[in-house]
Amino acid sequence: LLEADSKSMRSMSGSRRNSGSSLVSSSSASSNLSHLEEDTWILWGRIVNEWEEWRRKKDKLLKELIRKGIPHHFRAIVWQLLGNATDMPVKNQYSELLKMSSPCEKLIRRDIARTYPEHEFFKGQDSLGQEVLFNVMKAYSLVDREVGYCQGSAFIVGLLLMQMPEEEAFCVFVRLMQEYRLRELFKPSMAELGLCIYQFEYLLQEQLPELNVHFRSQSFHTSMYASSWFLTLFLTFLPLPVATRIFDIFMYEGLEIIFRVGLAILQYNQTDLIQLDMEGMSQHFQKVIPHQFDSCPDKLILRAYQVKYNPKRMKKLEKEYTTIKNKEMEEQIEIKRLRTENRLLKQRIETLEKESAALADRLIQGQVTRAQEAEENYVIKRELAVVRQQCNTASESLEKAQDTIRELQQQRYTEPFVSNLQTQLEQSRLHEAELLGAMKEMQDKVLDLEKRSSCLPDENNMAALQEEVKQMKLRELETLRSFKEMQDTVTELNQRWQHHMSRGSSTGGGGGHWKESPKKNAMNELQDKLMTVRLREAQAQAELREVKLKALQLESQNQIHSKLIGRNEQERSALQDRLQMQANQNKALQAQLSEMKRKQAESDCKSKEEVMAVRLREADSMAAVAELRQKIAELEIQKEEGLIQGQLNHSDSRQYINQLRDQIAELKNEV
Repeated sequence: LLEADSKSMRSMSGSRRNSGSSLVSSSSASSNLSHLEEDTWILWGRIVNEWEEWRRKKDKLLKELIRKGIPHHFRAIVWQLLGNATDMPVKNQYSELLKMSSPCEKLIRRDIARTYPEHEFFKGQDSLGQEVLFNVMKAYSLVDREVGYCQGSAFIVGLLLMQMPEEEAFCVFVRLMQEYRLRELFKPSMAELGLCIYQFEYLLQEQLPELNVHFRSQSFHTSMYASSWFLTLFLTFLPLPVATRIFDIFMYEGLEIIFRVGLAILQYNQTDLIQLDMEGMSQHFQKVIPHQFDSCPDKLILRAYQVKYNPKRMKKLEKEYTTIKNKEMEEQIEIKRLRTENRLLKQRIETLEKESAALADRLIQGQVTRAQEAEENYVIKRELAVVRQQCNTASESLEKAQDTIRELQQQRYTEPFVSNLQTQLEQSRLHEAELLGAMKEMQDKVLDLEKRSSCLPDENNMAALQEEVKQMKLRELETLRSFKEMQDTVTELNQRWQHHMSRGSSTGGGGGHWKESPKKNAMNELQDKLMTVRLREAQAQAELREVKLKALQLESQNQIHSKLIGRNEQERSALQDRLQMQANQNKALQAQLSEMKRKQAESDCKSKEEVMAVRLREADSMAAVAELRQKIAELEIQKEEGLIQGQLNHSDSRQYINQLRDQIAELKNEV
């Protein structure tokens, strides 16, 4: 029976090669095998016992048998053999791992109740299935801390636990993660899932373009329905018997069967999906599609192997996706760098704005100071005009006094006029006191001007200011000298007046003598008139000198204010020059900044090119290492086969084994 079965399977494989299909498509072949169902156990028992020979010599026949489905009782051992997980060192560590604590325990406990909730093995809290599932997931989270725990992986472990004990399930799961690309799928970045979605979208666009256009028009993205296919290998999408058949093929062929089954499902439902909107398609995927192949899983497998799948094209798509992701990563790095530069430029702009605002404040303050000085200058000019008017009035008064003197020389000297002169003398004394007060005020003003001149910050104008102070002091001395002369004149006049009064009193005492000497009386009258005229003249001169002194003071103040205005103008022009200089410096800094940006961009490009070259070299070296390791494994297998089968004689086998050991040592040295 076994020989007949082997011959019939070879004939079936030959017919499949001629037709281009991977499954048995003829009804005659199915009928030939129908009477051998009871002997399937014997056939698979032989396959398990002669596993290495079947993998080497009958690989195509083994593939066909796996596609037809592995018997339930043989799945545990066959899955272990397919995954090369029968004798793994990590199996001895399992009991030690269970004694350790994992940071993912809370997440695992939370998701266990949602893993196969309707299955008898996992139903009920704290059941045996949930406990062993927790143990396996916890142990793997400790072995691979980078991946830790991912939610979809619990369904794969649960399927393994339905077929084998937890230690063997743990070993098979470790092998799946390491050798079947599942570890990359379950990493936190899920980069491999993005690659699978990208490849699946290309196949969908190439083989089902109308359905792809409909999905895009409805914004029904591939990740919305296909992510769980790759993460759980259809275990959460299809019924467990159908998903187990797909898992049989996955253990032998890898993720290729997931792409084929996914496209077959879409191709089978294309007509219905095109007529539905987004919500209708979601309901169709959840309720209709999972139960379409319950009665006949072979129908789905047959359709899957009618889908066109080119491994070389998939490799090219993988390279394209890697290039796109690298560009996106470079763009993100560039955006981050540009954001940093933008932040630094904003800080620089804020600093420059603050400096510009400070300069503007100083400029405004200078303009306000100039406006105040202009106002003070205007007030001084107005006072000077008033003083000039007073000077003109004094000149007119002097002319009137001279006219009065002339009239007095022509008129007689009377006693009321003498009393009037006495009154004017008292007024002149009062005026003298006022003049002294004015003189003191002038001295205070001179001191104030000296203080103000000492407070001025401009060192270039200090000599001119000191010269002005000297001139002011000379004018003050001249004024004091004139004041003393006026005092002497007043004193002389006062003495003459006293002499005149004493003479008048003596004359009044001897009235008869007055009458007896009329010539002397006339002489005395003329002297009195002359005294009065001189007194008025002295008073007029004093007033004239006072007016001139005030005019000199006002002119000096006007000169000082004019010079202050000039210095403020110079300061304003200096501030404007500084502002222009700051603007030029700002332009220069901006030019330097742009140049530094350009140099930084060039250096970044060079560094990125160097990094890419290093990565390419690392990838080449890793590929070479993997190839060498594969050669080592093949040589070790050949060695074991040679020892087990005993094909060589005693001397030849030793020589052959020594050659194999030498080759293995050389390859290990190369690695």
